Amino acid sequence: MSEGNIAADQLRLLIERIERLEEEKSGIGDDIKDVYLELKATGYEPKIVRQIIRLRKMQPHDRQEMEAILQTYLAALGME
Repeated sequence: MSEGNIAADQLRLLIERIERLEEEKSGIGDDIKDVYLELKATGYEPKIVRQIIRLRKMQPHDRQEMEAILQTYLAALGME
């Protein structure tokens, strides 16, 4: 086999792998949407749950810093 064929085969395999992963990602996205619909049907507010998930991903120090800045801004705007 020539180097061109090997490179083409490798490229094709990598592209097919990406395509499979994209399909899986789409399926996972659909599953997540279903869970949010279930949340809403149960009476929870999906927007708030999304915020909680975003906050849970943050490091505690970063979250505390963000909350402190938010409080400062809210106070400056007279919203606190």
